[in-house]
Amino acid sequence: MSEVILDFEKPIVELESKLQEIKNLPHNPAMNMDSIIADLEKKIAELKKSTYANLTGWQRVQLARHPHRPYTLDYIYAICSQFIELHGDRTGGDDKAIVGGLGKIGNDKVMIIGHQKGRDTKSRQYRNFGMANPEGYRKALRLMKLAEKFNRPVITFIDTPGAYPGLHAEEYGQAEAIARNLREMAVLRVPIICIVIGEGASGGALGIGVGDRVLMLENTWYSVISPESCSSILWRSWNFKEQAAEALRLTANDNKALGIVDGVIPEPPGGAHKDPTAMYKTVKSRITKELKALHEISTAALIDQRIEKFCSMGVYQ
Repeated sequence: MSEVILDFEKPIVELESKLQEIKNLPHNPAMNMDSIIADLEKKIAELKKSTYANLTGWQRVQLARHPHRPYTLDYIYAICSQFIELHGDRTGGDDKAIVGGLGKIGNDKVMIIGHQKGRDTKSRQYRNFGMANPEGYRKALRLMKLAEKFNRPVITFIDTPGAYPGLHAEEYGQAEAIARNLREMAVLRVPIICIVIGEGASGGALGIGVGDRVLMLENTWYSVISPESCSSILWRSWNFKEQAAEALRLTANDNKALGIVDGVIPEPPGGAHKDPTAMYKTVKSRITKELKALHEISTAALIDQRIEKFCSMGVYQ
């Protein structure tokens, strides 16, 4: 895959390029090359630390959409010792934008469900850019009910720019399918862990986002609307997407502070795509830890806590 460099990463890349040039120079006894290289490496490390520690909301959105970022199936095949994909909603079809099946993470037998995007033009069209139709949400619910029947915890990976807004989706009950998932997930009799691994947009994300633990990776976003769409509504232009991203408070830390999510999972420096292996290890460890805690809670208490958690969000009179 060709390298993708975001605007705010260019100063880092330029320094790394200079460092490589210096390393490729022939040895010159008159110059203290080791000292020059060490100083430049230190400068690069400091620049990386300050850059990624102070990202704006819009820059986090850019990282969440990075084309090399791990997707649901990448996580599944990396963290599961066994996985069997299950297809179809047994009603209308098999939505390729949502994948799911039976898996085993360590000693835990689970049901894993998530949005799936594509890597190239053909696969993106095949996966509909991670935008699910009603049959996708109905497939997800079928798998959750199967998990409930066999007492398996449910793990969901959220990564979608939104539920598909096309004519087909509306004709086949997009709103009803998502609403039914919200209702059924609220009272599902097994533990549910939801993790935002990329984009978490609107009802498309919520359709598989009601859980006992809702977590976000460090460089992801979760909001009722995308910055571009918010900008187009408020300013009649996409040119204010940066301001919209800040106003929406859509980052992982913002959502944690607002009580929307339960925790933030740290990413490798530069994002999950910089070191996928480390990211998989971190996610697997967090899932195992959360499942251990959730297994100690009775089913009735689990459902009560889940409902209370979501009912306490927001401000109302």
